[in-house]
Amino acid sequence: MSTPEQSRPAELAGGDDIWASMRRTTQARIGLGRAGNSLPSRRVLEFQAAHAAARDAVHEPLDADAIAESLAELGLGRPVIVTSRASDRGEYLRRPDLGRTPEDLSALTESATDIGIVIADGLSPRAVADHGHGLVAALVDALDGRYTMAPPVIATQARVALGDHIGEALGVTTLIVIIGERPGLSVADSLGIYLTHLPRPGRTDADRNCISNIHPPDGLHYDVAARITAALVDGARRLGRSGVALKDSSRRAAQENIGDGDDLTIETS
Repeated sequence: MSTPEQSRPAELAGGDDIWASMRRTTQARIGLGRAGNSLPSRRVLEFQAAHAAARDAVHEPLDADAIAESLAELGLGRPVIVTSRASDRGEYLRRPDLGRTPEDLSALTESATDIGIVIADGLSPRAVADHGHGLVAALVDALDGRYTMAPPVIATQARVALGDHIGEALGVTTLIVIIGERPGLSVADSLGIYLTHLPRPGRTDADRNCISNIHPPDGLHYDVAARITAALVDGARRLGRSGVALKDSSRRAAQENIGDGDDLTIETS
């Protein structure tokens, strides 16, 4: 049987919370304490609030028109809005296969440009609403006019593979899909980037490069994610493919004071 002192939360039992400094370095739940055989009420309520936020992030629909207006300010052309074959959010969650195929891409015009950018709601439309504009703006800066770019495409009820159909329809050489990642109990608004060289239906995860956990200030910052993406674009175009053959070493290069855009920022194998 626990004593009253053992049953009290860690931050109360000893006066000082020895976990406080560690919590400032992570969003993980650590040092939760005890109240009898359970958690303190405060920690239970925090868990329930995080679970509710994750559920809301999944089910809240993306305001595609608002995102389109925001992206139009970046000078890439008027964004085009498309959707998958999933008719609503419920079907999207039940039928992942429908989220991978388009309903209608007739609004897209073949551009034969170097880069195409797709902004997809994925499993966290909230992440796109919170971070989509900032990340696309950082990508434009990082690519620095080196490549031609098609007008952005906003995809709703979308899975990553929907981008392969979009990229083929646009005729782009390299496709960048920015998508809301599956919410967790620590983060509900994280974005991921999936880069595919020569996109076409049938590409697999082995053909893509992924950058995840983009959600400043606690996750990867827009500028860092954009620099990595730009280096991967350069490497994919040199190598002629993306995915497992293309390795990112941009962080190591930065630590070694190698300039952005240098040939050493990408390893291929």
